[in-house]
Order: sequence, then structure tokens, then C-alpha cells
Amino acid sequence: MPDLISPHGSDKLLPLFIEDHSAREKLREEATRLHNVTVSSATAGNAVMLAAGYFTPLTGYMNKIDALSVGESMHTAGGLFWPTPVMNLLPDATGFTVGDRIALADPNVDGNPALAIQQVESIEQFSDAELTTLCQQVYGTTDKEHPGVAEFLAQGNTVVAGPIDVLNYSYFSTEFPDTFRTAVEIRNEIAGHGWNRIVAFQTRNPMHRAHEELCHMAMQRLDADGLVIHMLLGKLKPGDIPAPVRDASIRKMIELYFPPNSAMITGYGFDMLYAGPREAVLHAVFRQNMGATHFIIGRDHAGVGDYYEPFGAQDIFDSVPDGALKIELFKADHTAYSKKLNKVVMMREAPDHTKEDFVLLSGTAVREMLSEGKAPPPEFSRPEVAQILMAHYQSQNQ
Repeated sequence: MPDLISPHGSDKLLPLFIEDHSAREKLREEATRLHNVTVSSATAGNAVMLAAGYFTPLTGYMNKIDALSVGESMHTAGGLFWPTPVMNLLPDATGFTVGDRIALADPNVDGNPALAIQQVESIEQFSDAELTTLCQQVYGTTDKEHPGVAEFLAQGNTVVAGPIDVLNYSYFSTEFPDTFRTAVEIRNEIAGHGWNRIVAFQTRNPMHRAHEELCHMAMQRLDADGLVIHMLLGKLKPGDIPAPVRDASIRKMIELYFPPNSAMITGYGFDMLYAGPREAVLHAVFRQNMGATHFIIGRDHAGVGDYYEPFGAQDIFDSVPDGALKIELFKADHTAYSKKLNKVVMMREAPDHTKEDFVLLSGTAVREMLSEGKAPPPEFSRPEVAQILMAHYQSQNQ
């Protein structure tokens, strides 16, 4: 068995899902007797990531001091390197107090079943100024037009901290049974493949030719044994392509254009933050936890609109202290198909090219083509992938 990279801040994964069936049933029964709090979708996503081991070594939701420290320095008050606050933010704490156990109701599942039980260690208030500062530090903006900022500021000013026991994986394990994987499961599968050097690729979009070739480039240059395509399965901003469509298109691409047993198609249960550089660091943390040794960071990673510099998500790693992370980066430039070379290249590696030498299409142009039933050129998108995306867009137009 290969000796996999160690998890972040721990010698073993610390998933918070209660595996033992009888213990879980006891907790479910207890939850029916506890004060019930319907949490935000962001808080529910944090619970799923804690449950799945992705947020090792955290044991629950951060308190105010830790959250403010993370915002200021990307470290908790105790010194753990961590890039974004992991909180249970609520409008108020009516009905419970410090020392209580509360049932956290899932906002994303019909009937709002208990997702987790939290031991309440502290209940604190952020001032509006503190929350604004934290928002600026994490998202780089306080503009409520930014989808991540809007979600963050809508949760409330009350931060309820403490450890949690998680009872299920929300809707992710039932709606995406073939794709949703915990960090524990991905590590086990990597070990089963016998892979030692593993590249992780983050996506919230379908993968076009440029993404496909970027993965091939990274694997070749890093002499990697395997690729883990790890797609976000949670909430996105309006207009983004739904997870089942992305999943189908990526599976088709892997089936046709990757060697057998060279790539795993997986997903994780979390809402997109669109926090650009800070979210890129978070992505690196939980890819280390799932067993990847290398992580592809490209242009405008985890960004939205024009809020971040094109390579800000790479530059932020210059401020990550030595030794804080074991995972290594594969820093990628914008990739596009070269008409001169008849292949996809990183644009910085083709200095003799002009813009006209590349096949470049805006996201808007691609969406319009797909909506009209026109496949983008094969240099941009594999025909088999385009068919799946065209069917989606045309169904939206009916």
C-alpha cells in the first residue's frame, strides 16, 4: 500500500460523521428532544465537510476569536493554519444557552431533518464592523453584488461555537450516489489504485478541451500516477450549470479521452464561496486531506466577476508559511487551443502567438451557441461533451 500524504494538522483524518449505526440512532433519538435550529446552507455545508474529514483537524464550529484570527492571519488563535472561518452563524440564539446541546436542522432537505448535534461552548455577537472587516479579509470585498458576500452577510451576527456530531451527509449522498465521496473514501480508493503522486482538479463547471488538456499536462509534468477530478456539488450562483449535467459531461470526457484507471470522478458537499484566493487555499487544505499530493491552480481560481486579480489565487500561496501545507501546487496559465500548433497550450508558453492564433470563446458566447443547438468548435469542446450541454441548455429554453 502506498504511503499517502498526511492530513492537515493531524497524523490521521478526523471525520465527524458518526459511523457506528447504534450510536447514530441514539443521537437521532436525542435530536428529537433537543432545541431545533435551522441553520444556513453555508453552515450545513460546513457540517458535511467536517463529517467527511475534509476539514481535519477541526472538531466543530469556530468561536469569534478563532474566526477573527483566521480572517486576520489565516491562523486560528491556537496557531492552526486555516484560510476561511468555519462557523455556525445565526440571526440570534433564542431558546438555548451555553452548555446546551442543540439539533442543527438541514435547510436543504425536505422536512428539515437533524443534520448534526452541536455542543454549545460559546454564543457571541459580531458587531457589524467586525463582520464587515471579516468579510473584506475573506472575500476581498464587501460588495453585496458578490454572491459569496451576499450569502455570508445574510446569515446573522450570532456565532455559536462548539464541537459537532454529524448524522448524515445532507442531500449529497442521496442525490449524487455515484459522485459524492468523503475524504476517507477518496484516500481508500487512491490507496487501492496504488497511486503515490496524485493530482487534484477542482471544478464547478463542465470541462472543456482546455481543462482536459491541463489535467493531462499536469499529470505528465508531475509524473503523476492518477488524477482526482473533484467537483463541487453544492449551491452555485444563478446561471451556473447544475451538478448532474456537469457530472454527465465530465464522465463522458474521462471515458473517451483518458486512459483506463487513470482518473477518479468525485465530488464534495459544499456551497461555492466565490472567495477567490482565500477559497483557493481552502481547496488546497481539503485536497491534502483527501490524499492529493498536487493541486492544479489556474487563472481566476474560485473567482467571480472582476473581484480578483487573474492570478491572485496563485500569488496568495506566497504568504502561506513554509511547512503549513504539504500539498504542492501546479500553477497553470490560461490554456487554449493553438491554431499554429494544432494543440492546447498554456498561453504563456506560446510567446510567439497573438490572440488571433488561439481559439478563444467567452462563456457568454459558448452559452449562446449551446442554447441555439450549435456545438462549439471541437478545438474548444469535445463533441460528445457539447451534446450533453446542448441538451441541457435547450431543455432550459422550452
